Amino acid sequence: MDGLNKLAADNSRRLNFLEEIIEADLASGKVQGIKTRFPPEPNGYLHLGHAKSICLNFGLAMKYGGTTNLRYDDTNPSKEDTEYVDSIKEDIRWLGFKWDKELYASDYFEQLYEWAEELIKRGLAYVDDQTQEQIRENRGTVERPGVNSPWRDRPAEENLRLFREMRDGKYADGEKVLRAKIDMAHPNMLFRDPLLYRIKHATHHRTGDRWCIYPMYDFTHGQSDSIEKITHSICTLEFDVHRPLYDWFIETLGIFPSHQYEFARLNLTYTLMSKRKLLELVEKGIVNGWDDPRMPTLCGVRRRGYTPEALKMFCEKIGVSKRDQLMDIRLLEWCVRQDLNARSNRYMVVQDPVRVTIDNWEPGRVEWFDCPLNPAEPDGPSRRVPFTGELYIDRADFMEEAPKKFFRLRPGGEVRLKYTYIIKCGGVEKDAGGKVVRLHCTYDRDTRPGGEGAWRSVKGTIHWVSAEHAAEVEIRNYDLLFTQADMGAIPEGRDYKEFLNPDSLTVAVGYAEPALPADESGVAVQFERTGYYFKDPDSTPEHVVFNRTVTLKDSYKPE
Repeated sequence: MDGLNKLAADNSRRLNFLEEIIEADLASGKVQGIKTRFPPEPNGYLHLGHAKSICLNFGLAMKYGGTTNLRYDDTNPSKEDTEYVDSIKEDIRWLGFKWDKELYASDYFEQLYEWAEELIKRGLAYVDDQTQEQIRENRGTVERPGVNSPWRDRPAEENLRLFREMRDGKYADGEKVLRAKIDMAHPNMLFRDPLLYRIKHATHHRTGDRWCIYPMYDFTHGQSDSIEKITHSICTLEFDVHRPLYDWFIETLGIFPSHQYEFARLNLTYTLMSKRKLLELVEKGIVNGWDDPRMPTLCGVRRRGYTPEALKMFCEKIGVSKRDQLMDIRLLEWCVRQDLNARSNRYMVVQDPVRVTIDNWEPGRVEWFDCPLNPAEPDGPSRRVPFTGELYIDRADFMEEAPKKFFRLRPGGEVRLKYTYIIKCGGVEKDAGGKVVRLHCTYDRDTRPGGEGAWRSVKGTIHWVSAEHAAEVEIRNYDLLFTQADMGAIPEGRDYKEFLNPDSLTVAVGYAEPALPADESGVAVQFERTGYYFKDPDSTPEHVVFNRTVTLKDSYKPE
């Protein structure tokens, strides 16, 4: 499909408000091309909320023939690390996007410093000796205007000297700051002489100890966009109050007029997106690292078996809005199922086994069945599954005193063993505690699919594994990390950790058909009748581990 046809096809659906803005800007000639950026701070691992921003920034640029820069907002050296820099690049590549240029706010430290000196010379910035507490108190409130700093009217020459001494390391952390001189009575609190620079004697992951003063976010973000000639600076809704200040710096400095647009951030049920709280979960050992499959980090959901295609489908379905809303995590899980159902390999695995002895099976006989790896491709690749007289079935598939509509195995009842024969239960063995440990069954040799006997059907079909050939695997069944749906609405005075789900992880030993451990598809497989599971990267030939990606079914239906 050529570019024009593709654009026409994309426009057949309703445009979101950002697409409307971009198309209007292109049509009017306001911009000649589109340039966006993704600007993470390298102080943690990316999470699902970032996935939405990545898909939006890169997706819009791709749709309209533009480019996207990856720019790290690395202005806080005490919390940033190259570990996070590398993980962010890995996550973006995993999602399938390519950035135009890899840039850093620290690339612009010298230019930002020069602009700060320019503001000082023009009487629009001053060095303030107040403490952080005094500045906060004197800023006022929404109802009460702020109070001017006693240092606000220092001569420009003195401010310039002090600022240069700050850069040279003459003062301690917190001893002085540089502030813009705007309006201490402004209704937008961010205009009440915002901080431009603070002193921080810390080694930067890129610039080392070259700098001991660092620009604040509001004095960095817009100017960085301007330097890169970003046409549409797209960020989440909490930054809308920052936009007027973003514009003020650009207009005051007379530089390229980048403009900021805000969209609603992703809020997901039963999920936390706070970097601070996620870091606490890691540091306190509540989860097993940033890539724990229960974490909403991209490395976590990747280890769980979520696919880039499923995340993109989810981001497309939730759309782009200007109003915050809580999205149902079941929609994300639905997208994962939709993607995996089309391409995952199938295997039979028993997690809570009951042994089945087929009494009329010839001792030592092994029959092999060629079973499709995916029912959607019956003529596609297959795996060979051994059938013997000693099997395992799941305990949940047998009931001694079964209700009328129980269509699995019961004494005197019949079921079909998937892909193979119909069996009939004739006897039950129990241990001293009354637990069922073995079922005695017979098979009907005429019921082999495709065999010569007359076909007959039964209502129940269950999965199974040959006991002799079973491969033992560790199965980690992951569930929701929290029990509270809206983690942003925790009652005052309550700790979010009170809502941790004690059953977010259960571990089982499973017995799998022998082909499963050798699966190298790189995609989560389906344990038939159970769910989708992903081989953990830490698996070894001697110890194979599977993480539950998502259960097989859910009653949820997307609107």
